[in-house]
Amino acid sequence: MLNEERRRAIVEILRQSKRVLVADLAKEFRTSQITIRKDLEALDKQGLIQRTHGGALPLQTSALLDPTLREKEKLHRKEKGRIAAAAARMVERGQCILLDSGTTTTAIARALRGIASLTVVTNAINIAVELDGSEIEVILTGGTLRKNSFSLVGTLAEQTLRQLSADILFLGVDGFDLKAGLFTPNLLEAQVNRAMVEISRKTVAVCDSSKFGRRSLCKIMPATAVHHVITDKNLPRHDLQEMQQSGISVTLV
Repeated sequence: MLNEERRRAIVEILRQSKRVLVADLAKEFRTSQITIRKDLEALDKQGLIQRTHGGALPLQTSALLDPTLREKEKLHRKEKGRIAAAAARMVERGQCILLDSGTTTTAIARALRGIASLTVVTNAINIAVELDGSEIEVILTGGTLRKNSFSLVGTLAEQTLRQLSADILFLGVDGFDLKAGLFTPNLLEAQVNRAMVEISRKTVAVCDSSKFGRRSLCKIMPATAVHHVITDKNLPRHDLQEMQQSGISVTLV
């Protein structure tokens, strides 16, 4: 069994049993306890489990969890930087780029600063501030402020978006389940995201590999509606193959 397969199986066992021990897992998979400890440490680093002495517990989270932007900024910084650089390489002069709120899309905004003759449409106040002083034309959607994410949501944001057209949408998500779809924890955010998808010629999901196999409260869109995914090299091979078979282009960084 490959490392990725075993780790996915461990996560599934944990979901069912609510608690796992290193010794039991070593017997289950007929491998050493050292190997299992490495598996648990890797899964904990990816944010998929909570490592404990002698084993692991499920994350103390739920579909309702809606962490703040400042909390998210602390997670997977290197991966987000590489994702942002890859996203910027997809952008051409003269294009209109759409960025939703989030820490990965904020990193993309920083990476876009050096590209001239560019228009960025966003519902994120912090992204607009990030692009201040650059040559990029910035359009804010307007709407009601969500303090958790510094994003603008609601009817006004959706109406503004439907009057525009974008070449590429870079969409950050809190959950990416290949069977269920792409997720965010907030209903109003999901509605704005769907409006963004509607007006964009190309939708690119940008998220680190810890988001895969997760769901949140609100579904944005089915996974098959995504044109391209940019994520890190820790993406499980099974997920990569399934996306490629579904016709989704994937960039690993």
